[in-house]
Amino acid sequence: MSHRSGFWSSTVEFVVLLLIVVLVRTFGFGLYQVPTGSMETTMLVGGRFFADKVSYLFRCPTHGEIISFNDPEHAYSSNPLFFTFQNYFWGPANWTKRVIGLPGDHVEGRIEDGKPVVYRNGEKLDESYLNKYPLVHVANQDVDALYAKIRNSVQTKFGSTQVSDMQIQYFVDRELSSCYRPKSYDPSVSFKDQPFYRINERRVLKDAQGQMVMLQPQTLLRPVKRDQVLDTTRNQWDGTDVFSVRLGKNQYWCMGDNRLGSRDCRSFGPVDEKFIHGRILYCIWSHDSDEAWFIVDLLKHPIDFWSRMRWSRCLKWIS
Repeated sequence: MSHRSGFWSSTVEFVVLLLIVVLVRTFGFGLYQVPTGSMETTMLVGGRFFADKVSYLFRCPTHGEIISFNDPEHAYSSNPLFFTFQNYFWGPANWTKRVIGLPGDHVEGRIEDGKPVVYRNGEKLDESYLNKYPLVHVANQDVDALYAKIRNSVQTKFGSTQVSDMQIQYFVDRELSSCYRPKSYDPSVSFKDQPFYRINERRVLKDAQGQMVMLQPQTLLRPVKRDQVLDTTRNQWDGTDVFSVRLGKNQYWCMGDNRLGSRDCRSFGPVDEKFIHGRILYCIWSHDSDEAWFIVDLLKHPIDFWSRMRWSRCLKWIS
């Protein structure tokens, strides 16, 4: 065999192997990392999950299943070829939510006794999977140091050391919105024994009285206008817990288990079936880290890396 024929033979084998890998990953199974806390505490940031894509080639999603779908708000191409490439290979981010409504369902979000509830086809849902823990705001650095940094920045901006507390608070709020992340917090145990995330108390946002700012479970995502009336005869949603939608063909209503920390169908409406590509089955492993590549975290913190493994969540089925 000549060198040229050997080269082309190896090239063909490589292309075929690559094609098989792409087809298996596209239509067989998927591996996903959770980047946000929208599904807490069912799924935590830093978890790696296995998704079955084969089942949805033969059947549709059902109530209660946790699915992975492409960002429905992504700017998709109108060209069918480019759209297919975006939808299956590269482009939009992957989102993970729980299926609440199927095609033909009437899904409503109501407020009862000051708490948000969901009805499907006239029946109130018993959502035992919802996050039962409050959320605390955790900054990416020491909060006191952050306050000092912002104060110095404001003083420099105004050219005076006499800056009002209102001015300081305005810039603090604006700065914090981009550098903190809400995390589930168990108030019954100490910071060092938190079951979900390692939380440094010095990085937790506190109010003027020194109390932690906590979002309690089963409270409203956003205030509802007093004069807001839910018209069940038409579809309506505005990013609050009050909504009504009659799902059409190939439409699904999906929401995160962490309702106070989830951007879902309450904001962007029903998800089209063409964007859904997998059902989350189990957690392969879970690690308390925001790093996209675990090897980077391992190289940075070779010892501490292992202490942040959530061993009890590894190889665990998700429901």
